[in-house]
Amino acid sequence: MTSLLNEAFEKASRLPEELQNQLAQELLEEIEWESRWDRTLAASQDKLDQMAAKAAAAYRAGKTKEMGFDEL
Repeated sequence: MTSLLNEAFEKASRLPEELQNQLAQELLEEIEWESRWDRTLAASQDKLDQMAAKAAAAYRAGKTKEMGFDEL
């Protein structure tokens, strides 16, 4: 465990039990979300590679237009 995570757990251990449980639940949910995201990203890597290649080809062919976020 890192020293920062250890410090966070030490401080959390001094909180009231209800807050500790709430914090623990949020942390567990975040860990599960990150795990699902990692699996989803790994499973879609081929599709992402294909999309990136298609976008790069369109750029090289001059079929793209530079735009700002507010122009999308």
